[in-house]
Amino acid sequence: MSTSHPLYINGQWVTGASSITNTSPSDLSDVIGQYDQATNEQTKEAISAAQGGFAQWSQSGLEQRYNILMAIGNELIARKDELGELLSREEGKPLAEGKGEVYRSGQFFHYYAAEVLRQIDERAESVRPGVEIDVRREPLGVVGVISPWNFPMATAVWKIAPALAFGNAVVFKPANLVPASAWALTEIISRQDLPAGTFNLVMGSGGETGETLINSPDVQAITFTGSLEVGRRVAAATVGNLVKCQLEMGSKNALIVLDDADLDLAVEAAFNGAFSGSGQKCTASSRLIVTEAVHDEFVAKLKARLEQAKVGHALEEGVQIGPIADKRQLESNMAWIERAKADGATLAFGGSRVDAKAAGYYMQPALFTNTTNDMAINRDEVFGPIACVIKVPDYETALTTLNDTQYGLTAGIITNSLKIASDFKARAQTGCVMVNLPTAGTDYHVPFGGRKNSSFGPREQGQYAREFYTVVKTCYVRA
Repeated sequence: MSTSHPLYINGQWVTGASSITNTSPSDLSDVIGQYDQATNEQTKEAISAAQGGFAQWSQSGLEQRYNILMAIGNELIARKDELGELLSREEGKPLAEGKGEVYRSGQFFHYYAAEVLRQIDERAESVRPGVEIDVRREPLGVVGVISPWNFPMATAVWKIAPALAFGNAVVFKPANLVPASAWALTEIISRQDLPAGTFNLVMGSGGETGETLINSPDVQAITFTGSLEVGRRVAAATVGNLVKCQLEMGSKNALIVLDDADLDLAVEAAFNGAFSGSGQKCTASSRLIVTEAVHDEFVAKLKARLEQAKVGHALEEGVQIGPIADKRQLESNMAWIERAKADGATLAFGGSRVDAKAAGYYMQPALFTNTTNDMAINRDEVFGPIACVIKVPDYETALTTLNDTQYGLTAGIITNSLKIASDFKARAQTGCVMVNLPTAGTDYHVPFGGRKNSSFGPREQGQYAREFYTVVKTCYVRA
């Protein structure tokens, strides 16, 4: 019998009114556990508890915050093998990626523990004699954290860690598809010396638990990662309550491969960027814009690389591409493949269902050629292991094609030209730019976010996170 996992509200484990079953996409007979669902009233109780926790936590000493965040980070890193396996079981990414995500989550807590001790305010001279001015940052209050399913721990942590570091209280609603990683993180946090209510876990659907959270006038900030459609609803709700809002939403990232590119490097960058994590990354390079001179050779090399890629159970040794996260996402991917073929794209590799030892949501990675940038599959976010090659004559056309999208998260280029690389960094209309690297893969100590419809609000990660998680106060004093 699977174990039941309760909610965490006001420092106590609380039974929900119902529960859902968490099943591995690698093996549908592998039941990870039952996870309780919060009622609207329980979500409101969590928000109220967070208000009480904030009153104490916001006044806590710096060393207390530092020690708690360090302890959480230490335990995540120490348990990366165990928790990485749990993460891979429930989300489907290969085991090495699951372990790496947990390890990186620990690093986020370590980084923001250090930021606690780096909080230095500013001083300014007044235009009035005898008046001193200092500018300081203070915590906001209650922060609602809504995290996605594709990075069940890391995305949640890079929101939770800075929220706590800067003295806020948290109400955390993870994606219902991946509650196990969120619950394991909460269990670690629950054993720390935090005031009751400082951290709360409310598992539930976006339509109920999420809606209650984003519409509450008692929440001072909402940080959300998910689709553009839902992001717009979050933004509309927070505007009504004049609440701070931070959104990371859709993408349609591109990797440019030029005539002078190292094609072996380009193929690895394309493979890792487009197909790692089964393409279920907001930073995935789903558009591969390749100049005519190297197009055929690049496609041939990438197809050969895909033929070597092992698709299978997330915990199986040597697997590079795990299952799709759930049935609905798999069906969406297959529908996109049929749509692309109907629109005239050529399916150069893969794209079919895969039979594995265990019943799961498996598919071959798909590579399309003969695509144009106006095809639906090159306009909308697909969120699967599907990449489309767009042939262009030169760099200028490649750059114009790359920028011709409603999104602007990441962009990459493979070139040996310093001149072109410098021009690309200046003119790519994205929040992150990669030169001779995959579009997927970012560091935790620098800002992350996009432009256009990819992001809204202050940047995440690094020191830039304080812009969202704090409020500025200007203090005048006559000596």
